[in-house]
Amino acid sequence: MIVAVGCSESPSPVVWDKPAACVIARRLRALGFTIVATEGTARALERAQIPAEILRKVAEGSPHAVDAIRSKTIALVVNTTQGSKEVRDSYSLRRHTLLANIPYFTTMSAALAVVQALEAERDGTDAAVRSLQEWHQLT
Repeated sequence: MIVAVGCSESPSPVVWDKPAACVIARRLRALGFTIVATEGTARALERAQIPAEILRKVAEGSPHAVDAIRSKTIALVVNTTQGSKEVRDSYSLRRHTLLANIPYFTTMSAALAVVQALEAERDGTDAAVRSLQEWHQLT
């Protein structure tokens, strides 16, 4: 699994992605996933005592995230970006992930939802999948 989230030094809302990434990564490890992350995210995970292998961004040279996708060692990608430079930089990652039919999540809420679904499947419980209309009726 690749986790790559926005810069923690940024004054933007992406600053909250690092703590969310730690929660998600911890739960994915409990499900048996091995975590690989870009350097900044891996440092945040390390501070939270979550082991992660560092994976280079494409611009940092091989071996990098797209190489890992091509080698079929990645099962799930969580990649949040904010700003036009980050979106441009992640184009290759998005493209190769989607071409390889690997699930790709661009928000922490989507990543958390998939973790909840995987946990429900592991536990043999109902994931409470409902249409938006059904959720609206519940509120």
